[in-house]
Amino acid sequence: MTSLLCITIISLTLAGSAFSLPTGSASQLKVKVFADLGSNVTLPCRLLSQDAMAFGNNGMRIKWTKVEDDEALNKDVLLSMGFHKKTYGGFENRVFLQELDNEDASIVITDFSRDDVGKYHCEVINGVEDSMQEVSLEVLGGLIDGVVFPYTPLVARYNLNFDDAVQACQKQNASVATFDQLFDAWKGGLDWCNAGWLSDGTVQYPINNPRGPCGGTNNGPGLRSYGRRDKQISRFDVFCFSSALTGRFYWLVQPDRLTFDEAVQACLDDGAEIAKVGHIYSAWKLDSYDRCDAGWLADASVRYPISRPRKNCSPEEAAVRLLGFPDKTQKSYGVYCFKEQ
Repeated sequence: MTSLLCITIISLTLAGSAFSLPTGSASQLKVKVFADLGSNVTLPCRLLSQDAMAFGNNGMRIKWTKVEDDEALNKDVLLSMGFHKKTYGGFENRVFLQELDNEDASIVITDFSRDDVGKYHCEVINGVEDSMQEVSLEVLGGLIDGVVFPYTPLVARYNLNFDDAVQACQKQNASVATFDQLFDAWKGGLDWCNAGWLSDGTVQYPINNPRGPCGGTNNGPGLRSYGRRDKQISRFDVFCFSSALTGRFYWLVQPDRLTFDEAVQACLDDGAEIAKVGHIYSAWKLDSYDRCDAGWLADASVRYPISRPRKNCSPEEAAVRLLGFPDKTQKSYGVYCFKEQ
């Protein structure tokens, strides 16, 4: 897919003159790039000195990193040293050097998703000069302002008529998602095999990995639609949309595990409320909240948010993991709280 880009240079700082740099100095360039979800997007990076050696030299080293405010959360994207090139994690087989000429260290990210949004550093080292360039990647058309999540209540799958679906989302600090919001989430990688209500009264579900039980393998990725359904008689799950948080979502440190009632009271004692499902999804998706501790939420479910997949904590993908709706008297879990600003 051809990407639609709008690139704005935010600032340019050069050590030395505008056209060449002293040996051993570092150049810094900041660029902002916008792209459509699902497209291929180019993050630009070039060696800024005209006197530098060409990238074709086997001693040239190019390193791309996705950076966070907390350096411990930084992610390696691509490393190139001569003929050796390696991509990492979720970028593997999706990121490639553009290499239009010997001074081009730009990368192409295929199938741009919301998880790719953020700040990147491009480091170029050739033994003579170091170049550090910063690229911010954002979704075309504005900042991310919410997250779509599928919701199934305690009573089990496919038990909500349309009015029940509206109430279910509202109870989780969310609203029933629109078609555009679900479509946007699908382009961002959402894949869910259970059908759910949308705000227009249709029932649909997003598939990025076509498979037999989810509309068959003959159909490609896309939104599967059941069309409009009777709002009173038909029963399905629901897709909810939660906006960015207006307060603080957090894990409440406690000396012991809690029953559900104890969890509710513990948050109240801390001047907060027990967090809702919309809170945990917003914190996970929009704030990259990550914690490998299962905790009670307001709907009596137990979940935990993983932004950095790792062993024993959602090893294959970033996700909000659901452990189910255990016995409320069970003292096996902690609690997530939410405090309004």
